[in-house]
Amino acid sequence: MKRIAHNRYFRLLVLLFAGFAATAADDARSHFEVLAARATLKKEVYHFSARVRYRFAGKPLEALDSGVPITIELQIEVLRPRRFIWDEVVYSLSQRYRIVYHALTRQYLVTNLNSNVRSSHTSREAALASIGNVRDIPILDRGILEVGETYYGRVRARLYLGDLPMPLRLYAYSTSAWRISSEWFRWKLP
Repeated sequence: MKRIAHNRYFRLLVLLFAGFAATAADDARSHFEVLAARATLKKEVYHFSARVRYRFAGKPLEALDSGVPITIELQIEVLRPRRFIWDEVVYSLSQRYRIVYHALTRQYLVTNLNSNVRSSHTSREAALASIGNVRDIPILDRGILEVGETYYGRVRARLYLGDLPMPLRLYAYSTSAWRISSEWFRWKLP
């Protein structure tokens, strides 16, 4: 009797580890990467541009292809370096995009949640590429920055979980497969 119970526990442990390994494999394939970012000064206003690669796998990919709206957030910050303590965040902006698949029309609809501009795409890859090519977003007036100081910018992309439907949101917050974020990408502000 003890041997049968022991075997059941052993099988349960094997299944649990297999589940964790599958989740880790999904995490390894799902990732965001900022490839390039910069800000240019045009008429005393800094404009931000970036290239970001988005790759989904596992549960987030299944949800997207099933029609669940997914929100992607670009966190943009301008900082002033300081010597002995952490750098000062002078300005921050959250740029959000929602992507949703409509099965009836077989189209992916992308909405810029900051400007409410929409576009439709025939493939997921085209929709993600459109979100990944960020061009000339006005982010900061030059007059806010102090003359003679040095500043730099940084950006990262992440899957924003706050807009998911409630039952899925609770699951997403507790599962590492849904916590997708790029590293901070840093550039010098001209």
